[in-house]
Amino acid sequence: MPGTEERGSTALLQAISNAMVRLHKEQFGRGPTHARSNFAGADTLVCTLRDVLLPAEISMVKMGARERVRESRIHFQAATADAFVTAVEELVHRKVVAFASGLDPDANVVFETFSFEPQLSRNGDGGLPAAASP
Repeated sequence: MPGTEERGSTALLQAISNAMVRLHKEQFGRGPTHARSNFAGADTLVCTLRDVLLPAEISMVKMGARERVRESRIHFQAATADAFVTAVEELVHRKVVAFASGLDPDANVVFETFSFEPQLSRNGDGGLPAAASP
């Protein structure tokens, strides 16, 4: 299946991280200073983005308005979810069936999590593909 052989490749994971940084920069005017993407099993991708908050958001967190920062980020993310899903689907060559974005304002970290449609194994049983088996 497309994407299976290169699923865990460094180049693919770097391309995903770069796409997440680009999308955050387009959405908020600046991107995170650190991004790392990794597969968590055969059907889940987690992108961890650090140093994501804008200076005004950092000030709001210091004032105790963590929930307002979280809420506004979640609304922006929901409005642009299709762009994030499309970028990952184009890179991984798999259908995303679920996408969630989470923010820890105190740690200044965003997690972009993607769940893919399970791939059929070579024998068609819906198990892990041969290349992804432990």
